[in-house]
Amino acid sequence: MNAFTTKSWEEKLVSGTEGGPRVAHARATMVYSGVLEGESSCDLLLYYAGEGYDSGQTTSPSFERFEGKVDGREGTFIVRHEYTFDAKGIASTFTVVPGSGTGELAGLTGSGTSGGALGEDKLGYTFEYAL
Repeated sequence: MNAFTTKSWEEKLVSGTEGGPRVAHARATMVYSGVLEGESSCDLLLYYAGEGYDSGQTTSPSFERFEGKVDGREGTFIVRHEYTFDAKGIASTFTVVPGSGTGELAGLTGSGTSGGALGEDKLGYTFEYAL
């Protein structure tokens, strides 16, 4: 099973108020297992439409730098996410940033999805790639 867990999450309000529309920045560390084996550092720009965790009908972008292995090949790469979220869960589509692969992952291309219920220890992901 392809899964990841959140190792750390630090979020700060950028603009707006807690009870209304607002923008926040979050820095997170994720640990991956499955096709991806390693850790990542992710910077998210989050839009909250109102109280709680609702992002409304918009997406929130982020960049994530992965360091580890893809099917045994070691290196780093960066993906760009588009997240949607609400009190029930999160969903993301992501694409490898062209030219961002290093080491044995140089030339990596690909895309995928991630998501699951809020509060779950592990979230799932898919990743279709080519080297």
